[in-house]
Amino acid sequence: MPGVAVLVADGFETIECLTTVDVLRRGGVKCATVSIMSTRDAVSSQQIPITCDYLFDEVDFDAYDYVMLPGGLPGATNLAADERVIKLVQRFAAEKHVAAICAAPAAVLAKAGVLDGHRATCFPSFTGQLPEGTYAGEKTVVVSGNIITASAMAQALPFALAILGDIAGERAVAKVRESIQL
Repeated sequence: MPGVAVLVADGFETIECLTTVDVLRRGGVKCATVSIMSTRDAVSSQQIPITCDYLFDEVDFDAYDYVMLPGGLPGATNLAADERVIKLVQRFAAEKHVAAICAAPAAVLAKAGVLDGHRATCFPSFTGQLPEGTYAGEKTVVVSGNIITASAMAQALPFALAILGDIAGERAVAKVRESIQL
């Protein structure tokens, strides 16, 4: 079964993270929240606590097809500051798939050096951190090869559906769209 590992750090954007998890699980995709911290407990940038499924060091990432990075501050910068995350993103960009939303494309994907040759988007105030020629516009979801990016929280649902479509196909997307009355 295809799977997505959603990396979580304190300060993550609630809707970007949990909308993706919800949509993928509704679509029949294995989706796990993975704390990069020393505890499974994380607190969003809106002070909403969650308990992740796993700690980073407990996960066999070979069992996943995607790594997903929610935005939010300081969540995205916390992800970017962790060398394990950077190495994992580099590996997935080379061999599998990566998805990032809001601040995460600029904070994490740009730092990891995986956006060269790709088009991407991010939260408008972070566009200057993207490699030159990468920025594909605002208020959107961009699929560029094996990398999916989205500009901000308002794009969380289309972003999650794009990941679902890539992993499970349009039939799964149609099923989820119908089940949520979209």
